[in-house]
This record gives sequence, C-alpha cells and structure tokens, in this order.
Amino acid sequence: MPEGVDVRAATADDLPALLALYQQLIPGDAAPAPQAGRAILAQFSAYAGSQIFLGEVAGQAVATCTLVVVPNLTRGGRAYGLIENVVTHSAHRKRGFGQKLLRHAALAAWEAGCYKLMLLSGSDDPATLDFYRKAGFEQSKTGFQMRRIPARDAG
Repeated sequence: MPEGVDVRAATADDLPALLALYQQLIPGDAAPAPQAGRAILAQFSAYAGSQIFLGEVAGQAVATCTLVVVPNLTRGGRAYGLIENVVTHSAHRKRGFGQKLLRHAALAAWEAGCYKLMLLSGSDDPATLDFYRKAGFEQSKTGFQMRRIPARDAG
C-alpha cells in the first residue's frame, strides 16, 4: 500500500475538491451548482453501502472513485456494486493511489454484501487497462451503453 494516502468517504465539504478532480477526468465538463452538488452527495445515503471515496495526501485530495451498491433480486438477493468516476490527479499518478482507492471500494462492496463489482472503461490504452487488472478486475464481459450526452474522448 502506498504510504501517506488516506482514504475516506467524501462529505459535502469535499465538493470543491471532488469537482476539481473530475475536471482531470473530463476537462471542461459541466459541474453541478453547489447546492445541487450537495443534494447529489446527500442522495448517496439513500443507497446503503454507496459512497464516493476520496484519497488524500497531506490533506490534499488526489484521487477519487464512486461505489454504487445496487439492490438485486438474483443471486439470493445479494447486491452488486458499480465503480464509476475513477480519477487520480495528474500530478499524483503512478504512485499506487488509485489502486488503493479501488481496493478500498472493493472491500466496502464486499462489506455491503455485494456478490460482484463491475466497472467500465472508455479507454483502450493498455496502461489504463493494466491499471484495472492490477487492482483485481478482469476483462471478462462485453459492455454496452446508451447515452444521452456524448462520450468523453477515450485515452
């Protein structure tokens, strides 16, 4: 585990830091207004086990990922988890911070009773795909999506 990285659930006070990290993921993406952003963060509490995780180094937000725990009527009623919005600030990449965040999210998913954890990547960059493999994910299914807004540039 990388030293000096603290992982915790994000709070409303972290909204500016989260939005800044998301600009690293999708430069120029529209951000919600502050009040709407706080309401979205509060909405996560309605989904047991769902959280936005924040990785900090010396009090500075350097990485984040979102875990959504989805109730389910198959697999004996066991939920499944979705990971989204994985980003590490460009100045802090290749130090294991994103890996630690993903492992933390996976543990939270298992604690929430999930039987599986999924994520999609729009990137075909071998380094990005290797990043997810090193975090314990396997590329084993075919993903499909339907969008209302254009996808970001893959990279």
